[in-house]
Amino acid sequence: MTPMRESNPPPETDKLRPHSFDGIQEYDKRLPNWWLVTLYATIIFWVGYWFYYERAHLGPSNTAAVEQQLAVIEAARLAAAPSLDDASLWKMSRNPVFVDAGRATFETICASCHTKELTGAIGPNLVDRLWIHGGRPMEIYATVTNGVLVKGMPSWGPVLGPKKVSEAVAYILSHHHEGEPIEVQAAWVPPPPK
Repeated sequence: MTPMRESNPPPETDKLRPHSFDGIQEYDKRLPNWWLVTLYATIIFWVGYWFYYERAHLGPSNTAAVEQQLAVIEAARLAAAPSLDDASLWKMSRNPVFVDAGRATFETICASCHTKELTGAIGPNLVDRLWIHGGRPMEIYATVTNGVLVKGMPSWGPVLGPKKVSEAVAYILSHHHEGEPIEVQAAWVPPPPK
């Protein structure tokens, strides 16, 4: 009988690269697939990110992000103020956080009488310079808080609370400028239906 030879080929020896550094040589092997996929995915992400922010300017800039965070901090500082006055309500009306929150409250509660554009329907116009119960910020705040039951405006202070009322007033004031003339109007006459 002839001896059987095993059919297994001899083990492959990995090739070494020709260079040596401090007596250390490295193998000449292909990188693993998971590593290559990660590399190519990172390159594709970088190209998309660069195009989105730097070339097309679709994302917010760093300046806009910082200004947004500063507005949030300023809104928190204004909300924590111990008392309200005309100056603080004017500052709130220039803060986008307060104005956005006030818009949401206004569109939910007040728009049914004053319309989304604040031009008035059942209730008076809030974007002109004519005011029935006073156009200073604290007068508007008092009108919203206490209401005018004789003319059909309920008191929203107990329902909304001071924070939501100040946000709604800030939204109304965002359509005006500090120091603009205020004219007193005797009564509101709704426009005729179209």
